[in-house]
Amino acid sequence: MWLFLQQKTDFFTKQLKVLHVAPELCFLKRFEALKNLDYITGDLESPLAKIKMDIHQIPFPDNTFDVVFCNHVLEHVKSDIDACKEINRVLKPGGWGILQSPVYDLDKTLEDTSITDPVERERVFGQRDHVRKYGKDYAERLSTSGLNVREIPFVREIDPHLIHQHALPETEMIYFCSKG
Repeated sequence: MWLFLQQKTDFFTKQLKVLHVAPELCFLKRFEALKNLDYITGDLESPLAKIKMDIHQIPFPDNTFDVVFCNHVLEHVKSDIDACKEINRVLKPGGWGILQSPVYDLDKTLEDTSITDPVERERVFGQRDHVRKYGKDYAERLSTSGLNVREIPFVREIDPHLIHQHALPETEMIYFCSKG
């Protein structure tokens, strides 16, 4: 994601208001150090987040953020579509985001709300706290929220030396969204 931000966006140069849902430790201090960002982190439980929030009810007004990051969250939440509607709501016109989740070699996302046992969730969805297993319909599914979601095969577009240097999975897709 860092390389994508460097090579394909104005993230490091433009004045931006950024919401980072469930902030990853590897990005936290680096993003906080960028003088061009008004950087806000939010999460329901993480002690890394500045704001305690439920992604289903983001506590900011409409059209607040230029950028939203939401990585490896949507496979955990009650309603991924409602969460994406909230992301769409808080993005400014022209705003964008990156919404990464594990995507498996399934034609369609597997979701069964009747599975509540953690052991069974791990068996079916791959992890005890996952409530769905995304398939190849991930971008299309999230688009039903009103977001415009594009699949960008960024890793396939960069220098093979960078792929090796950063141990990047060649099949990784960037799920880039914009306000719908």
